Amino acid sequence: MRIKPDCIPCILKMTISSLRKLSLDENSVKALYTDILRIPALRGQVWDITSPEIIEEVWKKIVAKVNARDPFYEVKSNQNKNILALYPFLEKMINDAADPLKLAVKLSILGNSMDFMVADSSVTIEKSIAEKAQLPLADGNYSQFRKQLEATRHLLIFGDNAGEIVFDRLLIDLIKKRYQPEITFVVRSVPTLNDATLTEARAVGIHKIATVIENGIDGPLPGTVLSRCSNDVNDRVNRSDLIISKGGGNFDTLDEERKHLNKKISFLLLSKCAPHHDNFGVNLYHPVLVNSY
Repeated sequence: MRIKPDCIPCILKMTISSLRKLSLDENSVKALYTDILRIPALRGQVWDITSPEIIEEVWKKIVAKVNARDPFYEVKSNQNKNILALYPFLEKMINDAADPLKLAVKLSILGNSMDFMVADSSVTIEKSIAEKAQLPLADGNYSQFRKQLEATRHLLIFGDNAGEIVFDRLLIDLIKKRYQPEITFVVRSVPTLNDATLTEARAVGIHKIATVIENGIDGPLPGTVLSRCSNDVNDRVNRSDLIISKGGGNFDTLDEERKHLNKKISFLLLSKCAPHHDNFGVNLYHPVLVNSY
């Protein structure tokens, strides 16, 4: 999905929020922000572009300024630790559910909002998860997704954020036990924002239940552009019976590619912004499951 006017202030809000998490003095923040504001797409001069591609340019400038390959390494580590502490609680929620797969899918989507709660107590996060788990998920899309899983032997998942990947592990574990597909989980090669790399995926144990590989993209892109991915990723795309795309960044980029990609894709994301709300017809911060098949 190409950017809308709404995307520019959203990216700028994300930018200043990121800068405030770094050890920069006020003059450095102002200078870096001024430099970021020179990016043509953030000045309304380029519209034929996705949000992740703009954020990649933003992140390159941030990384160069702080001279660190992964400025949010500690942030991601804390997100994983906070959600891993809840693993028994989450596992019990799923096992006790009337439809464990549906709840696991919903939690995997809702996990994208957990990055806002990493400073909260476990009790507070548990309460928030239990409340969010009551949000609706389109039954027709879920039924279609479940039916496709039954016929899937090769499943490819494009992962998203740290913390969120703990919820993904729960979903992967359930899918593997129920349907026994070969599962590949793809993470970022180059760190960007709080997106998961091999380090974060291994920290939560996804490598124990699925093959974890890097996407091969040579920049901090918080999305998936297949022409920039490795041959290994593209080979697995071609072999897959089903692709699961996690998060808004992967949707925005893969949405542009699915028009030319004859593969079954299920997009799992939160409706976090007005363009997604308009596109999916789902209330803000509600879970979205959309199938492209």
